[in-house]
Amino acid sequence: MTAGSWLDDGLAGSRVLVTGAAGGIGRAVAEAFLAAGARVASSDLAAAGLPGAALPADLRDANAAAGLAARAADALGGLDAVAHLAGVLVRQPDLAQVTEDQWDLQHDVNLKATFFLLRAAAEQMRRAGTGGALIAATSQGWWTGGFGGSAVYAASKGGVVSLCRGLARTYGPAGITVNTVAFGAIDTPMLTTGLSPQATEKIVGDTPLGRLGTPQEAAGSVVFLASRRAAFITGATLNVSGGWLAY
Repeated sequence: MTAGSWLDDGLAGSRVLVTGAAGGIGRAVAEAFLAAGARVASSDLAAAGLPGAALPADLRDANAAAGLAARAADALGGLDAVAHLAGVLVRQPDLAQVTEDQWDLQHDVNLKATFFLLRAAAEQMRRAGTGGALIAATSQGWWTGGFGGSAVYAASKGGVVSLCRGLARTYGPAGITVNTVAFGAIDTPMLTTGLSPQATEKIVGDTPLGRLGTPQEAAGSVVFLASRRAAFITGATLNVSGGWLAY
């Protein structure tokens, strides 16, 4: 690889779908891809204010999740990468109070939608014969079991890691990479809602960098995995936790 090709991350003009783009990490990721010169289709429950081409979708519906890949390809003229950041967290410190609806919501959005969306995107990329990159958000909870009443959420995110490893093996021969990013304490409403100040302080105290991460810092890892610099990385889980986790 020459110096010039190394500096070219291959993202200029690439066609990228970003889910969960209304706020938090998802919005930062969509904006980072746009800054890198990519063409971006952004999805969330509502279209208002989404960066790039807006594609509202309720990913709790498996058909909607699968159909989103085709809608993005239609909007962008093809699909080179998917950054699947959509997710929900319902905290319930007393596990005896977890309801079936709370379980289903988190597993439908966090795990089921991941399978149907990424499978549809991978099949589209395979038919096109151009390869591609699929990146899904997991959490430190996949490894730790979660904190602050997030055991059900952690279970869904553990499923995302295992699922994406399987997808990586399935679609690797087509030149499609599949990776996950395990975010730690990123300063977003998903982290802080329902979490006591004392719990937040403990998380910060247990993080070697001594602070919460920003959505923009989190976005860099996703953009990297979609770039040609990560072309030989697949089936991996990238730890982005400020050292909160070490593995």
